[in-house]
Amino acid sequence: MMPPQLTKWKFYPMRIALLVLTLTCLSACGAVGFPGVYRIDVEQGNIVTPDMVEQLEPGMSKRQVRFILGTPLVEDPFNNNRWDYTYRRSNGLDILSENQLTVVFENDVLVEVRGDASEDRAGA
Repeated sequence: MMPPQLTKWKFYPMRIALLVLTLTCLSACGAVGFPGVYRIDVEQGNIVTPDMVEQLEPGMSKRQVRFILGTPLVEDPFNNNRWDYTYRRSNGLDILSENQLTVVFENDVLVEVRGDASEDRAGA
């Protein structure tokens, strides 16, 4: 005669309830965020100052513009005559500042600079 087997899952409903409660608490922490957690400022892109933009002159080559402003963040493969310099500073999901500068060329010569740091300097 075999000994009686113990029911292995005697508290099965309680385990499910505990698991559901744990998952609910963890998902609530993700949505609300942990209090007191420090979030650093994240800077992405090219920092372009007004002094840098003032150095740009119509007729400059792409090489000269790249020397002054640096490598553009976005070089459109379908439009080689446009470079976009973007900069974003954020803290978590909050965007603290965002700037964009667009440089336009014709025949590899600078013809237009427009955007936040340029104060809409068309033709220069």
